[in-house]
Formats: sequence, structure tokens, C-alpha cells
Amino acid sequence: MSLIIPKDYRNLLGGLENTEKAIKAVKDMFQSNLSAQLALLRVTAPIVVLSGTGINDDLNSVERPVSFPIKSLNEQKAEVVHSLAKWKRLKLGELGTRPGRGIYTDMNALRPDEDLDNLHSIYVDQWDWEKVIRKKDRNLAFLKMTVRRIYEAIKVTENRLYVEFPEIEPELPEEIFFIHAEELRRRYPELTPKERENAIVKEHKAVFIIGIGGALDDGTIHDGRAADYDDWSTPNEDGFLGLNGDILLWNKLLDCAFEVSSMGIRVDETAMLRQLDIRGQSWKKDLYFHRKLLAGELPYTIGGGIGQSRLCMYLLRKAHIGEIQSAIWPEAMREACLRAGIELA
Repeated sequence: MSLIIPKDYRNLLGGLENTEKAIKAVKDMFQSNLSAQLALLRVTAPIVVLSGTGINDDLNSVERPVSFPIKSLNEQKAEVVHSLAKWKRLKLGELGTRPGRGIYTDMNALRPDEDLDNLHSIYVDQWDWEKVIRKKDRNLAFLKMTVRRIYEAIKVTENRLYVEFPEIEPELPEEIFFIHAEELRRRYPELTPKERENAIVKEHKAVFIIGIGGALDDGTIHDGRAADYDDWSTPNEDGFLGLNGDILLWNKLLDCAFEVSSMGIRVDETAMLRQLDIRGQSWKKDLYFHRKLLAGELPYTIGGGIGQSRLCMYLLRKAHIGEIQSAIWPEAMREACLRAGIELA
């Protein structure tokens, strides 16, 4: 069992009822701020998709989706989504959305292969968002501009939360710091990727690490990414690979870097073929989603996911994601948390 118990932990909001009120406040405020910053329309999204279409998010291509047969479809198999990374792009194509506008949705997923700890649950809730862009917007400057707008939405939410709940004092820095995963490796060559994250985020408090999934100069990768949504293999203006990344904040309570979002400019036809080849998954080009993309039937987009429970956990200064969401936890974890004053839902 992996569990961090902060010393002398206490619920700053004083009780479960205030916590629930604060969770709703965060969710209401942030999605309003996000949609305003990025010009997003809220849409309804599926919790299951058909197997064999290439629509589900493969994450690192090793996680098992929850699947089941559908009686009315001749036992055709469906899967509970891991995320909506590719479904959103299909939806934007169906809507005929113009560049500069996009969609967001409440994404509810199951990831049964997660290792349960303070930050990870088998239940995942995200604001999944996607925005149509022009081909000439597929560059690092546009990625950074979008990251700054998302970060501003987080900061505004933190400041407004302080008005309603004065116990939660703002602590985010004014600006988010950008660094490429290769620059980070060169700065801390003796550290593991997670240790590098802790070092850089502890220093700057809010960091966007660029280039997640692409090969670094030593042949390693900073972290895994599927081959068919984020573009992690196209050279960018800084001379490194990748047009994607992660937003990480410093969690003072847990003393660690805290990922709240994975996002990026999505693959075009060339990047997807290249990345499928790198991952040894060229066979996927014959799946439904991949055929439509290669045929030029899908818009160019940027998108990502922002953890709802994760963001609430950070902004409300909670020690465990189970204080925000109701999920399944090992009994030993529940008991250890209870002894420390951490009340899991």
C-alpha cells in the first residue's frame, strides 16, 4: 500500500458538509472559467464506446478497459472509457465546429489497473476538453498560450474560492513555468523522471513539462503517451520533440509534484503514422477513428483532460483523493486514513 500521511493533518473546512459545498463551488467556478478562457461549449459524452473502433483512449497501451457484451447488438463488446481523447475530435467533426471554438464535458471513466494511493483511484472524473485549431496553430507558441489560459482559470478559481472559504488561502504563483522533458533530464541527469518533476515543481510551484511520450536524447521517455492522440514526435521551435505536456502544481501538503492536467496539440496525419510506427502499432491505421483522421475527415485540434477530483483535492488542501470522491479503497488504507483524520468517502 502506497500512502502519504501528512503530519498533524486536519480538514481546513471543518467538516464533511462544508467539504461537499466547497467541492461544488470549485466545480461550478472552474468549468465556467475554463469555458470562458477557451471558448468551449458543454456537451454530453458517453461512458462506453464500442471495442475495435480505436475510439477509446489506450493510455499507455497496457491498461485493461472494463468491457462487456451488449445483448441487443449481437453480443458486440463495449468498453468503459479510459478518457475521451479521440471521441472529442470525432464530435467536433460531427458538429462542424470552426477554429477557435471547442467543447468540454464531464468525463467519467474506470481504470481498474491504477495503483491506489493518495492521488489515484479506479474512478476517474475529468473535464475533458477539445478545441478546433488551424493547421498553422500546430506550434509551441499556441500550446503555451493555451496552457496559460488554463492556468489562469485555475488561479481565478483559487482566488474566488478564498472569498467564499477564507480558510483556503491562495498559494499559486502568478506565472506557470515551462520546461521541456529533455531540458529537465539534462538539469537532473541522476534523477528518475518523477524525481525530476518533484525537483522542478518544488522550485517553481507551477510547471508545464513539454514533450511527454517522445524519446529523449538518452533513449528514454519522460512518461508514456498513446500514439494516436497527442503529438509527441513533431520537432518544435525550441529544437526538441513534442507539442504536448502536463500541468503540475506543487502540493505542499503531500510534499510532491501534483499533476492536474495532461494535454496537447493532437496528431495530424503525418504524426500519427510516425507515432504508430514508433510504437509498433501500424495495424491501428485500419480502425474507424484512424481511417477518418488519415482521410482528412477530422479537424486539427488541441485538447486534454483536467482532473476534477484532483483539482478539488489541490484547491481544498485535501490529503487524499478519497476525501473528494466516493470510490473503492483497501481496508488497510481506510483504517490508516481514519486514524490520521482523513475521512474517505
